[in-house]
Amino acid sequence: MKALLKQGPLFAALSDEQLDRITQHARQIRLEAGESLFEQGEPAERFYLVTSGQIKLFRLSPNGNEKVVEIVTPGCTFAEALMFLQHPTYPVSAQALTAAEVISVDAHDFTVMLRESTETCFLLLGDLSQRIRGLLREIDELSLYSATCRVAGYLAEASPPDRDEFELPVAKQILASRLSVKPETFSRIIKNLSESGVVTVKNSRVTIHDRQRLHEVANICSQPQETLQASFLYPGASQYKQPGG
Repeated sequence: MKALLKQGPLFAALSDEQLDRITQHARQIRLEAGESLFEQGEPAERFYLVTSGQIKLFRLSPNGNEKVVEIVTPGCTFAEALMFLQHPTYPVSAQALTAAEVISVDAHDFTVMLRESTETCFLLLGDLSQRIRGLLREIDELSLYSATCRVAGYLAEASPPDRDEFELPVAKQILASRLSVKPETFSRIIKNLSESGVVTVKNSRVTIHDRQRLHEVANICSQPQETLQASFLYPGASQYKQPGG
């Protein structure tokens, strides 16, 4: 389990003694596609590291509409900020999009460890600061950029620089929710981009025909900044090396 924990930058910088302590209280959980990890409103006694697969974090409105908050991928932690609250509950639900494995960490024991190590506190502070930056960027996108800009910006960002074809990592409906775009609006934007000769999307395969035009459509969204995962990814652990680490 120590080797798996080191996949997450938050844990990679910890000492062997700290990792041993975490593994004593940690659990490895395997989930099938569609299986729930926790529900919105449940007591938040643990936080998680994804080691394989994809985990969907989402909220449900009173009328049952789903808003995807994030798609968490291997190496990412989530729900750790809740350990600082008194009697915390999960503000989102978590469900496996694919077969997945996570490591469940005891939040209370981790906070005790934080009290004993200033360096570890700074690791987590760096994590939370990065989340704030990512969330502020997302607020900007939602308030200032059009839906077309967000979709084009995502496609431009997700496409490999060395090839023009790639697979969408999640279903279109989930991606639309993550971008705060209605599914029908997402489909209409893809159709317009296709008719303009910019991209084509067949099932989950995206083909970029005019990369320059795609970046032009993306406009401000294509400027260098944190990715969509910035609100759930821990920053480079090398910035916060512990003494002797």
